[in-house]
Amino acid sequence: MEYSGDHHSFDVIIVGAGVMGSSAAYQLAKRGHKTLLLEQFDFLHHRGSSHGESRTIRATYPEDYYYAMVSESAQLWAQAQSEIGYKVHFPTQHFDMGPKDEQSLLSVVATCRKHGLPHRVMDSKTVSEYFSGRINIPENWIGVSTDLGGVIKPTKAVSMFQTLALKNGAVLRDNTKVTNIKKDVENEGGVIVSTVKGEKFRGKKCIVTAGAWIGKLVKTVAGIDCPVEPLETTVCYWRIKEGHEEKFAIDSEFPSFASYGAPYVYGTPSLEYPGLIKVAVHGGYLCDPDKRPWGPGVKLEELKEWIKERFGGMVDAEGPVATQLCMYSMTPDEDFVIDFLGGEFGKDVVVGGGFSGHGFKMAPAVGRILAELATEGEAGGGVEMKQFSLRRFEENPKGNAKEYPDQVILGSCRL
Repeated sequence: MEYSGDHHSFDVIIVGAGVMGSSAAYQLAKRGHKTLLLEQFDFLHHRGSSHGESRTIRATYPEDYYYAMVSESAQLWAQAQSEIGYKVHFPTQHFDMGPKDEQSLLSVVATCRKHGLPHRVMDSKTVSEYFSGRINIPENWIGVSTDLGGVIKPTKAVSMFQTLALKNGAVLRDNTKVTNIKKDVENEGGVIVSTVKGEKFRGKKCIVTAGAWIGKLVKTVAGIDCPVEPLETTVCYWRIKEGHEEKFAIDSEFPSFASYGAPYVYGTPSLEYPGLIKVAVHGGYLCDPDKRPWGPGVKLEELKEWIKERFGGMVDAEGPVATQLCMYSMTPDEDFVIDFLGGEFGKDVVVGGGFSGHGFKMAPAVGRILAELATEGEAGGGVEMKQFSLRRFEENPKGNAKEYPDQVILGSCRL
């Protein structure tokens, strides 16, 4: 069906209704822009990166340029919650740990100092005392505690942004796969977005937030490589031993946490499943998002040993009692891509992708940035955008240079 009439013309069309696209739709609709949000699968599906029960919030990044986005997002999460009337963010403290000579962890401390983020650096004895034996680290490790942490409910958060976008006048369409985006040559600027059903929508601007599918779509649309590789990862939940359940609950101020080094381990306090704690390895297998292996799971031996050593014997390390699959969209440097597509599209098409397994917490700020890039041609807010350039990979295929190793472990998913 050819586009015709006002109902097929929009100020901004967003392709991909995960957390980033939904956040952008909310920001655009709230600002009075006629917005269309398209999703190739059902809304709130489990085939990408925006579903599940928990994501971590932390401001402690080795890369100091993320601090502004995390800080802004913490405020925007609260604002969106006040508008919707329910909670998706559950605050707690955050705790980082690792060998005292681990460069990425030392960079975390440097980020805290640079931005004046209150933090406490502790040795192993102090860590054990601080957490009353719930967390223990080796003598040659340090721990870093900060107050800006917490847990986000991801599926609930995506639903929140979509509901707020709808309330502000956005049009939402799921099961509508976009096959191409072309310049609107018959009008003065803008794009034509085509779907697998034969529909065509006209937009003055377009935002592509297609997650693990962004590389395929950008290649089709512009003929250029967007170096975002999908990776399938497994989230594990472990049983807290009887009598200790409350000690690891978020209400007992147990922190969200990350352990630097090999393996990189992360987790959240007990919240979504009472009596279980989420502890997982930050890694997985590269995959085709349309031909996923759907398993086989994580490499467990190192993770089992890590759990035995860290939680004072209060968490059963025999094996996870529940697992969930998810996808990361990895860039070579694990930094985001937030930029104009360029070429014949100029500033008419904005791409947002490659969030590399750590972007969810920053979705409110990313949505604001994407909305401003599309409608104003630039983004305010004091966020450094050069780190997220699509064209950084033309200068260096590995992207942004860093002084520490990658955090994500490739090929770690094997039982």
